[in-house]
Amino acid sequence: MKFKRSAGILLHPTSLPGKYGIGDLGNDAFKFVDFLKDAGQTLWQVFPLGPTGYGDSPYQCFSAFAGNPLLISPDKLKEDGFLNEKDLENPPEFDPVKIDYGSLIEYKKSLLNKAFQNFKTDSNGLDEGFEKFCNEHKDWLDDFALFMALKDAHNGNEWIKWEKGLVHREQKELTGWKAKLNDEILYHKFVQFNFFRQWKAIRNYANENGIQIIGDMPIFIAYDSADLWANKGLFTVDEDGKLETVAGVPPDYFSPTGQLWGNPLYRWKVMEKDDFLWMRKRFESLYELIDIIRIDHFRGFDAFWEIPGDAKTAAKGRWVKAPGEKLFESLIKHLGDVPILAEDLGVITPEVEALRDKFNFPGMKILQFAFGTDMETKFLPHNYIPNCVVLTGSHDNDTTRAYFETAKKEGSDIYEHAQKYLNYYGDDIVSELIRTAYVSVAKIVIIPMQDVLNLGSEARMNFPGRLGGNWTWRFTREQINENLTSHYKGLTVLYERPPKKKKKAEKIKVEEE
Repeated sequence: MKFKRSAGILLHPTSLPGKYGIGDLGNDAFKFVDFLKDAGQTLWQVFPLGPTGYGDSPYQCFSAFAGNPLLISPDKLKEDGFLNEKDLENPPEFDPVKIDYGSLIEYKKSLLNKAFQNFKTDSNGLDEGFEKFCNEHKDWLDDFALFMALKDAHNGNEWIKWEKGLVHREQKELTGWKAKLNDEILYHKFVQFNFFRQWKAIRNYANENGIQIIGDMPIFIAYDSADLWANKGLFTVDEDGKLETVAGVPPDYFSPTGQLWGNPLYRWKVMEKDDFLWMRKRFESLYELIDIIRIDHFRGFDAFWEIPGDAKTAAKGRWVKAPGEKLFESLIKHLGDVPILAEDLGVITPEVEALRDKFNFPGMKILQFAFGTDMETKFLPHNYIPNCVVLTGSHDNDTTRAYFETAKKEGSDIYEHAQKYLNYYGDDIVSELIRTAYVSVAKIVIIPMQDVLNLGSEARMNFPGRLGGNWTWRFTREQINENLTSHYKGLTVLYERPPKKKKKAEKIKVEEE
């Protein structure tokens, strides 16, 4: 798919303002869309929208198809008649700029349970919509709702620690538990019904205002997920759920033992037998929620690092070829022209680049990686090709302001090189870097909201390898003002994101002599 010259902002909905401890799909999400429109933006990038598990990472979800219950807006539930004023009065005093998942989860669960009990008493005319939703999403919803109900009944333990009959999905065992947990299963379906309704309202509003949503797709699924539990034959686990091989990254300059991710790998030969049906459904489900898919770790669709399931590090493994070309051809055949962005950061081979370029998927350029003698020159703007996405930084890095402040403090040549390259010696290098991204030939510019607001390390989203304390940053309504809006609107106009519409040539009347 060919992309137009455009600009957007990276912000996960959890980072939106609001009084309920976490950003949600309520009025502040609509106000953010208004800000994007007023600021001339046409793209909104978000992280994966799935239900998060241990560590609260959106890249480790209980399902590749379901939505995150924590994003459901209590105010919207009230508008639907599932909660009342009393239910929402005196919420806990949450930190407005940092999410405390411990206290938040219990509070949100209590509200969702109240809403469910009220729904059972009076559906407020939404019973037909609920039934239709359950039927349309039956392929994944039945397994997911049962999985979550079983997980609750087993104190949150991983599915491999459940009774053997459940691990093996024996029909008699499943039937007994479905009858026992009927109400709990219905609850999880109700939660998903509300997530999808609320998110689609946001997506529709964004589209109506000329804004497309970019959403992330982690290439691998989580081990503790309904996807694996219900489809073990498609992944590298044995019938007892024991991992045979797992995903990761081999040793490099930064890590002598590599990165052991622990995700199960795909059994690609099995998936090819039905023309990648499960994977096609995954893409199709994502396109129901978003407009453009950004594939995280794109190189894994060309080749992946296969590590023994019982390994303690990623040091011992092997590269295995993946059928990426066949997969994308199948997607195009069944789904049409699929809008995809390829996260191609890290060590990228010519084969990965060939796969990316065959399907015309834009790759990624990170400006933080461009400067200093040890950095890669491909990230310098004069080396860009038009078909790419440029960002100042990513969710796994520090904010751009903090990045350069650290570089100055440590005495590296990063900051000095950036000054010379940008020909900028002032005090706001972040704004100059953003302007440079806008002026570049890159078709797409995405700026993390933390850099839009020029924030420091306090606003960093994720520290890879750190357990806990990630994914907590939020901004406040007061941080957005008219000057910020007009500044970004000015950038989009000046650097033609989107391009100016060409005027039709006027017809010249020629009089006959």
